[in-house]
Amino acid sequence: MRAFRLNSFLFCCVLVCAVVEGWRPWARDSGLKFGSSKRNDGSGSSQIFDLNYHMGPVLTNNITLHTIWYGNWSMDEKGIIKDFLMSLSDDVDSHSSPSVSEWWKTVALYTDQTGANVSTNIVLGSERDDLYSLGKSLTRLTVQDAIKNAVTALQNPLPIDAKNGTVYLLLTWKDVTVQDFCKAACGFHYFTFPSIVGNTLPYAWVGNSEQQCPGTCAYPFAVPSYMNGTQPFKAPNGNVGIDGMISVIGHELAEMSSDPLVNAWYAGNDPIAPTEIADVCEGIYGTGGGGGYTGQVMNDAHGASFNLNGGHRKFLVQWLWNPTLNACYGPNAVAHH
Repeated sequence: MRAFRLNSFLFCCVLVCAVVEGWRPWARDSGLKFGSSKRNDGSGSSQIFDLNYHMGPVLTNNITLHTIWYGNWSMDEKGIIKDFLMSLSDDVDSHSSPSVSEWWKTVALYTDQTGANVSTNIVLGSERDDLYSLGKSLTRLTVQDAIKNAVTALQNPLPIDAKNGTVYLLLTWKDVTVQDFCKAACGFHYFTFPSIVGNTLPYAWVGNSEQQCPGTCAYPFAVPSYMNGTQPFKAPNGNVGIDGMISVIGHELAEMSSDPLVNAWYAGNDPIAPTEIADVCEGIYGTGGGGGYTGQVMNDAHGASFNLNGGHRKFLVQWLWNPTLNACYGPNAVAHH
Protein backbone atom coordinates (compact mmCIF):
# COMPACT_ATOMS: atom_id res chain seq x y z
CA MET A 1 0.00 0.00 0.00
CA ARG A 2 1.35 3.40 -1.00
CA ALA A 3 -1.74 5.36 -0.08
CA PHE A 4 0.24 7.80 2.05
CA ARG A 5 2.05 9.07 -1.04
CA LEU A 6 -1.07 10.01 -2.96
CA ASN A 7 -2.65 13.43 -3.13
CA SER A 8 -5.57 14.51 -0.95
CA PHE A 9 -8.22 13.54 -3.43
CA LEU A 10 -6.85 10.05 -3.83
CA PHE A 11 -6.51 9.67 -0.05
CA CYS A 12 -10.29 9.71 0.14
CA CYS A 13 -10.66 7.17 -2.65
CA VAL A 14 -8.07 4.79 -1.26
CA LEU A 15 -9.38 4.91 2.30
CA VAL A 16 -13.01 4.46 1.31
CA CYS A 17 -12.18 1.57 -1.01
CA ALA A 18 -9.32 -0.17 0.75
CA VAL A 19 -9.84 0.17 4.49
CA VAL A 20 -10.08 -3.31 5.98
CA GLU A 21 -13.65 -3.66 7.09
CA GLY A 22 -14.54 -5.81 9.99
CA TRP A 23 -17.36 -7.85 10.94
CA ARG A 24 -20.83 -7.78 9.79
CA PRO A 25 -22.21 -11.24 10.61
CA TRP A 26 -24.77 -11.21 7.85
CA ALA A 27 -26.53 -9.02 5.33
CA ARG A 28 -30.30 -8.79 5.11
CA ASP A 29 -30.32 -10.55 1.76
CA SER A 30 -27.58 -13.07 2.51
CA GLY A 31 -29.88 -15.99 3.22
CA LEU A 32 -27.86 -16.92 6.30
CA LYS A 33 -29.48 -18.16 9.45
CA PHE A 34 -28.81 -17.27 13.05
CA GLY A 35 -25.27 -18.17 14.01
CA SER A 36 -24.02 -18.82 10.52
CA SER A 37 -20.77 -17.75 8.96
CA LYS A 38 -20.79 -16.19 5.54
CA ARG A 39 -17.47 -17.70 4.59
CA ASN A 40 -16.83 -20.91 6.44
CA ASP A 41 -18.78 -23.73 8.03
CA GLY A 42 -16.40 -24.38 10.90
CA SER A 43 -14.69 -27.32 9.25
CA GLY A 44 -12.74 -25.24 6.76
CA SER A 45 -9.63 -26.23 4.89
CA SER A 46 -6.92 -24.39 3.00
CA GLN A 47 -8.95 -25.00 -0.17
CA ILE A 48 -11.76 -22.91 1.28
CA PHE A 49 -9.53 -20.21 2.73
CA ASP A 50 -6.46 -19.56 0.57
CA LEU A 51 -4.38 -17.83 3.22
CA ASN A 52 -1.12 -16.32 2.02
CA TYR A 53 1.73 -14.36 3.57
CA HIS A 54 2.56 -11.22 1.56
CA MET A 55 5.91 -10.49 3.24
CA GLY A 56 4.77 -7.51 5.33
CA PRO A 57 5.35 -7.00 9.07
CA VAL A 58 3.30 -8.42 11.93
CA LEU A 59 3.31 -7.13 15.50
CA THR A 60 6.19 -9.10 16.99
CA ASN A 61 7.22 -6.61 19.67
CA ASN A 62 5.28 -6.18 22.88
CA ILE A 63 1.90 -4.78 21.83
CA THR A 64 0.81 -1.52 23.45
CA LEU A 65 -2.81 -0.43 23.03
CA HIS A 66 -3.56 3.29 23.25
CA THR A 67 -7.32 3.86 23.54
CA ILE A 68 -9.49 6.80 22.51
CA TRP A 69 -12.95 6.84 24.12
CA TYR A 70 -14.98 8.95 21.69
CA GLY A 71 -18.26 10.07 23.22
CA ASN A 72 -19.88 9.92 26.64
CA TRP A 73 -18.49 6.64 27.98
CA SER A 74 -19.29 5.52 31.52
CA MET A 75 -16.74 3.93 33.84
CA ASP A 76 -18.75 0.69 33.86
CA GLU A 77 -18.72 0.48 30.06
CA LYS A 78 -15.00 1.17 29.94
CA GLY A 79 -14.43 -1.43 32.65
CA ILE A 80 -15.92 -4.28 30.62
CA ILE A 81 -13.79 -3.46 27.59
CA LYS A 82 -10.61 -2.87 29.56
CA ASP A 83 -11.00 -6.19 31.38
CA PHE A 84 -11.13 -7.94 28.01
CA LEU A 85 -8.08 -6.08 26.73
CA MET A 86 -6.08 -6.80 29.89
CA SER A 87 -7.01 -10.48 29.64
CA LEU A 88 -5.33 -10.89 26.23
CA SER A 89 -1.77 -11.10 27.53
CA ASP A 90 -0.17 -14.43 28.37
CA ASP A 91 1.36 -12.72 31.40
CA VAL A 92 -2.04 -13.16 33.01
CA ASP A 93 -2.10 -16.85 33.86
CA SER A 94 -4.74 -16.94 36.58
CA HIS A 95 -7.72 -17.23 34.23
CA SER A 96 -9.47 -20.55 34.05
CA SER A 97 -9.58 -22.31 30.71
CA PRO A 98 -10.89 -21.54 28.14
CA SER A 99 -9.39 -18.08 28.56
CA VAL A 100 -9.00 -14.91 26.53
CA SER A 101 -5.21 -15.31 26.57
CA GLU A 102 -5.56 -18.85 25.18
CA TRP A 103 -7.75 -17.42 22.39
CA TRP A 104 -4.96 -14.94 21.51
CA LYS A 105 -2.46 -17.77 21.11
CA THR A 106 -4.04 -18.52 17.73
CA VAL A 107 -3.04 -15.01 16.63
CA ALA A 108 0.48 -15.69 17.93
CA LEU A 109 0.87 -18.55 15.43
CA TYR A 110 1.35 -15.98 12.67
CA THR A 111 4.94 -14.98 11.87
CA ASP A 112 6.93 -12.47 9.85
CA GLN A 113 9.73 -13.08 7.34
CA THR A 114 12.19 -13.87 10.12
CA GLY A 115 9.92 -16.44 11.74
CA ALA A 116 9.11 -14.17 14.69
CA ASN A 117 5.61 -14.65 16.05
CA VAL A 118 2.94 -12.08 16.85
CA SER A 119 3.52 -11.10 20.46
CA THR A 120 1.53 -12.56 23.32
CA ASN A 121 2.50 -9.70 25.62
CA ILE A 122 -0.24 -7.07 25.32
CA VAL A 123 -0.46 -4.07 27.62
CA LEU A 124 -2.82 -1.13 27.93
CA GLY A 125 -1.03 2.09 27.17
CA SER A 126 -2.44 5.57 27.55
CA GLU A 127 -6.10 6.44 27.11
CA ARG A 128 -7.92 9.62 26.27
CA ASP A 129 -11.53 10.80 26.46
CA ASP A 130 -12.86 12.73 23.48
CA LEU A 131 -16.25 14.36 24.07
CA TYR A 132 -17.29 14.74 20.45
CA SER A 133 -14.45 17.00 19.25
CA LEU A 134 -15.55 16.27 15.67
CA GLY A 135 -19.27 16.01 16.37
CA LYS A 136 -21.43 12.91 16.42
CA SER A 137 -20.97 11.86 12.80
CA LEU A 138 -17.60 10.61 11.53
CA THR A 139 -16.35 9.54 8.12
CA ARG A 140 -13.53 7.11 7.47
CA LEU A 141 -11.16 10.05 7.08
CA THR A 142 -12.35 11.95 10.16
CA VAL A 143 -11.72 8.79 12.18
CA GLN A 144 -8.06 9.56 11.44
CA ASP A 145 -8.66 13.19 12.45
CA ALA A 146 -9.88 11.92 15.83
CA ILE A 147 -6.62 10.01 16.23
CA LYS A 148 -4.70 13.13 15.20
CA ASN A 149 -6.55 15.16 17.85
CA ALA A 150 -5.62 12.58 20.47
CA VAL A 151 -1.90 12.53 19.67
CA THR A 152 -1.56 16.31 19.20
CA ALA A 153 -3.66 17.52 22.15
CA LEU A 154 -2.07 20.29 24.19
CA GLN A 155 -2.79 18.48 27.44
CA ASN A 156 -2.13 14.78 28.03
CA PRO A 157 -1.79 13.73 24.36
CA LEU A 158 -1.48 10.07 23.50
CA PRO A 159 2.14 9.20 22.80
CA ILE A 160 3.17 8.95 19.16
CA ASP A 161 5.10 5.77 18.68
CA ALA A 162 5.47 4.37 15.18
CA LYS A 163 7.54 1.37 16.22
CA ASN A 164 6.32 -2.15 15.68
CA GLY A 165 3.88 -3.08 18.42
CA THR A 166 2.13 0.20 19.17
CA VAL A 167 -1.47 0.48 17.97
CA TYR A 168 -4.40 2.81 18.52
CA LEU A 169 -7.98 1.82 19.29
CA LEU A 170 -10.78 4.32 18.62
CA LEU A 171 -14.08 3.32 20.25
CA THR A 172 -17.21 5.35 19.48
CA TRP A 173 -20.16 5.57 21.85
CA LYS A 174 -23.69 4.50 20.98
CA ASP A 175 -24.84 7.93 19.76
CA VAL A 176 -22.00 8.37 17.24
CA THR A 177 -22.58 7.48 13.60
CA VAL A 178 -19.65 6.42 11.45
CA GLN A 179 -19.56 6.08 7.68
CA ASP A 180 -20.86 2.61 6.69
CA PHE A 181 -21.47 1.64 10.33
CA CYS A 182 -24.30 -0.92 10.48
CA LYS A 183 -24.49 -1.01 6.67
CA ALA A 184 -21.16 -2.55 5.71
CA ALA A 185 -19.04 -2.66 8.86
CA CYS A 186 -19.15 -2.91 12.64
CA GLY A 187 -15.47 -2.02 12.82
CA PHE A 188 -12.37 -1.76 10.67
CA HIS A 189 -8.61 -1.50 10.92
CA TYR A 190 -6.11 0.35 8.76
CA PHE A 191 -3.15 2.69 9.21
CA THR A 192 -3.04 6.46 9.44
CA PHE A 193 -1.78 8.67 6.62
CA PRO A 194 1.23 10.85 7.45
CA SER A 195 -0.49 13.70 5.59
CA ILE A 196 -3.25 13.64 8.24
CA VAL A 197 -1.69 12.35 11.45
CA GLY A 198 2.01 12.83 10.72
CA ASN A 199 2.92 9.15 11.03
CA THR A 200 1.91 5.74 9.75
CA LEU A 201 0.15 4.26 12.80
CA PRO A 202 -1.89 1.03 12.81
CA TYR A 203 -5.33 1.67 14.26
CA ALA A 204 -8.76 0.09 14.62
CA TRP A 205 -12.20 1.59 15.03
CA VAL A 206 -15.17 -0.22 16.62
CA GLY A 207 -18.60 1.29 17.32
CA ASN A 208 -21.21 0.63 20.00
CA SER A 209 -24.29 -0.51 18.09
CA GLU A 210 -26.77 -0.45 21.00
CA GLN A 211 -28.92 2.37 19.61
CA GLN A 212 -28.27 1.96 15.89
CA CYS A 213 -28.10 -1.69 14.86
CA PRO A 214 -27.81 -4.18 17.73
CA GLY A 215 -29.35 -6.91 15.57
CA THR A 216 -26.44 -6.57 13.16
CA CYS A 217 -23.37 -5.63 15.18
CA ALA A 218 -24.24 -6.96 18.66
CA TYR A 219 -25.02 -10.45 17.37
CA PRO A 220 -25.83 -12.88 18.95
CA PHE A 221 -27.01 -10.79 21.92
CA ALA A 222 -29.56 -9.18 19.61
CA VAL A 223 -31.01 -10.48 16.36
CA PRO A 224 -32.35 -8.69 13.28
CA SER A 225 -36.06 -7.81 13.24
CA TYR A 226 -36.65 -10.02 10.21
CA MET A 227 -35.65 -13.13 12.21
CA ASN A 228 -38.99 -13.54 13.91
CA GLY A 229 -39.08 -16.04 16.75
CA THR A 230 -35.31 -16.27 17.23
CA GLN A 231 -34.22 -15.69 20.80
CA PRO A 232 -30.98 -13.74 21.35
CA PHE A 233 -28.31 -14.93 23.72
CA LYS A 234 -28.13 -13.34 27.15
CA ALA A 235 -25.13 -10.99 27.39
CA PRO A 236 -22.56 -12.17 29.99
CA ASN A 237 -21.88 -8.63 31.25
CA GLY A 238 -25.45 -7.41 31.05
CA ASN A 239 -24.81 -4.86 28.31
CA VAL A 240 -25.86 -5.85 24.80
CA GLY A 241 -23.96 -3.03 23.09
CA ILE A 242 -20.69 -3.51 24.97
CA ASP A 243 -20.81 -7.31 24.99
CA GLY A 244 -21.41 -7.12 21.24
CA MET A 245 -18.40 -4.84 20.81
CA ILE A 246 -16.06 -7.28 22.55
CA SER A 247 -16.03 -9.82 19.72
CA VAL A 248 -15.62 -7.07 17.12
CA ILE A 249 -12.70 -5.60 19.10
CA GLY A 250 -11.11 -9.05 19.28
CA HIS A 251 -11.68 -9.51 15.55
CA GLU A 252 -9.99 -6.22 14.67
CA LEU A 253 -7.07 -6.62 17.09
CA ALA A 254 -6.35 -10.12 15.74
CA GLU A 255 -6.30 -8.87 12.17
CA MET A 256 -4.41 -5.67 12.96
CA SER A 257 -1.70 -7.72 14.70
CA SER A 258 -1.32 -10.21 11.85
CA ASP A 259 -1.80 -7.68 9.03
CA PRO A 260 -1.11 -4.16 10.40
CA LEU A 261 -0.22 -2.50 7.09
CA VAL A 262 -2.48 -4.70 4.93
CA ASN A 263 0.51 -6.45 3.38
CA ALA A 264 1.02 -9.51 5.60
CA TRP A 265 -1.52 -12.29 6.26
CA TYR A 266 -4.69 -12.42 4.14
CA ALA A 267 -6.30 -14.62 1.52
CA GLY A 268 -5.67 -14.03 -2.16
CA ASN A 269 -3.64 -11.28 -3.75
CA ASP A 270 -5.96 -8.28 -3.55
CA PRO A 271 -5.21 -5.90 -0.64
CA ILE A 272 -8.20 -3.75 -1.64
CA ALA A 273 -10.61 -6.36 -0.31
CA PRO A 274 -8.60 -8.84 1.77
CA THR A 275 -10.11 -11.72 3.70
CA GLU A 276 -8.16 -11.90 6.95
CA ILE A 277 -7.83 -14.38 9.79
CA ALA A 278 -11.04 -13.39 11.60
CA ASP A 279 -13.21 -12.72 8.56
CA VAL A 280 -13.36 -16.36 7.57
CA CYS A 281 -14.67 -17.41 11.00
CA GLU A 282 -17.44 -14.84 11.47
CA GLY A 283 -20.40 -16.28 13.33
CA ILE A 284 -18.46 -19.24 14.75
CA TYR A 285 -18.09 -19.36 18.54
CA GLY A 286 -17.75 -23.06 19.27
CA THR A 287 -17.47 -26.58 17.95
CA GLY A 288 -19.91 -27.27 15.13
CA GLY A 289 -20.41 -23.59 14.37
CA GLY A 290 -21.57 -22.49 10.96
CA GLY A 291 -24.40 -23.50 8.68
CA GLY A 292 -26.98 -21.78 10.89
CA TYR A 293 -25.42 -22.57 14.27
CA THR A 294 -23.11 -20.53 16.51
CA GLY A 295 -21.46 -23.67 17.84
CA GLN A 296 -21.27 -25.05 21.36
CA VAL A 297 -20.88 -22.34 23.97
CA MET A 298 -21.31 -22.29 27.73
CA ASN A 299 -23.90 -20.72 30.01
CA ASP A 300 -23.18 -19.21 33.40
CA ALA A 301 -25.37 -19.56 36.49
CA HIS A 302 -27.59 -16.73 35.23
CA GLY A 303 -28.09 -18.21 31.77
CA ALA A 304 -25.70 -15.83 29.98
CA SER A 305 -23.71 -17.27 27.09
CA PHE A 306 -19.91 -17.16 26.90
CA ASN A 307 -16.94 -19.07 25.56
CA LEU A 308 -13.96 -17.36 27.23
CA ASN A 309 -12.95 -16.43 30.76
CA GLY A 310 -11.30 -13.07 31.39
CA GLY A 311 -9.74 -11.53 34.46
CA HIS A 312 -12.99 -10.78 36.26
CA ARG A 313 -15.60 -11.42 33.58
CA LYS A 314 -16.77 -13.80 30.90
CA PHE A 315 -16.92 -13.03 27.18
CA LEU A 316 -18.27 -14.43 23.94
CA VAL A 317 -15.72 -14.01 21.15
CA GLN A 318 -15.68 -15.43 17.65
CA TRP A 319 -13.13 -18.03 16.61
CA LEU A 320 -10.08 -17.33 14.42
CA TRP A 321 -8.41 -19.14 11.56
CA ASN A 322 -5.72 -21.47 12.89
CA PRO A 323 -2.97 -21.86 10.23
CA THR A 324 -1.70 -25.07 11.80
CA LEU A 325 -5.08 -26.81 11.84
CA ASN A 326 -6.33 -25.13 8.64
CA ALA A 327 -9.63 -24.50 10.38
CA CYS A 328 -11.47 -22.03 12.57
CA TYR A 329 -10.53 -22.65 16.19
CA GLY A 330 -11.01 -21.42 19.73
CA PRO A 331 -9.85 -22.73 23.11
CA ASN A 332 -13.40 -23.86 23.95
CA ALA A 333 -13.26 -26.44 21.16
CA VAL A 334 -14.73 -29.80 22.12
CA ALA A 335 -12.53 -32.77 21.20
CA HIS A 336 -14.14 -35.42 19.04
CA HIS A 337 -13.19 -39.01 19.64
